[in-house]
Amino acid sequence: MDAADRISLLQTFIRIVESGSLSAAARQLRTTQPTVSRRLKALETLLGVELLKRTTHAMKLTDDGERCYRHARAVSDGWSALRDDLSGGEEEPQGLLRVRAPHAFGQDQLIGPLTDLLFRHTGLSVDWVLNDRSPNFMADNIDCAVLVGETTDPASVVVPIGQVPRIVVAAPDLLARHGAMTGPEDLAALPWLALSTFYRAEVALHRCGGEETRRFAIQPRFASDSLYAVHRVALTGLGAAVVSRWAVLDDLAAGRLVHLAPDWQADPLPVHLVYPYASYYPARLRAFLRMIRQEMPKLL
Repeated sequence: MDAADRISLLQTFIRIVESGSLSAAARQLRTTQPTVSRRLKALETLLGVELLKRTTHAMKLTDDGERCYRHARAVSDGWSALRDDLSGGEEEPQGLLRVRAPHAFGQDQLIGPLTDLLFRHTGLSVDWVLNDRSPNFMADNIDCAVLVGETTDPASVVVPIGQVPRIVVAAPDLLARHGAMTGPEDLAALPWLALSTFYRAEVALHRCGGEETRRFAIQPRFASDSLYAVHRVALTGLGAAVVSRWAVLDDLAAGRLVHLAPDWQADPLPVHLVYPYASYYPARLRAFLRMIRQEMPKLL
């Protein structure tokens, strides 16, 4: 067995460990589970040790498997660094990058900068996964993520890249039924929509330029984890909502929505770039990280 075959076995083992199962590894490697199983067995035979304990419902690394994984990760990273260096990959990003982004940002704000990056680097491809959950980098086979909201993950690099201003809006039809809204006391009497990822039973607003904060309970007529869904329902006049300012700028300009109590706003949402700690980051990931750091302040 030559060195390339041994590296392939190590990379398959890494994928088994990080995805959590042989079947998940097979899907991510675009092969079959029997093939992955044969590669695992070949690696165990080559090393003369058992790497995994498998039962019907669980998989656990042995002590030798733990040590093998650490060394395999270092060997794989070193091989990738060597390949990128000799192929010019340090200058030109190549290969597939897997990124998780929030639904709203991922469908709107980030598409322009992302496609510009792909036009500049023709050898680069991106698997663009959209959801608002915190990623499991190993199990989901994700290289990095853009997260909106607070996040704490001691196993990952977390880079603050901006804040999303949030305001209260409603359709003119709603105001015609309920009258002028000038402060939190008026807003509390409105029917409400909730973006359940960030608020559901209570709205908290603070006075712009000051430290005063007001809170009031709500019973949402409609709640969703999708900013787009809450935005669309707000346009119907069903209720007021706290939304990201960037998402409603066109509607405010056109008069389809009204900015309520403009002296008050919700706390802005922090935006983070998150990726696992590693001894080596390929050029494709470094290029994406640079792009996000440069573009996100402009988008916000």
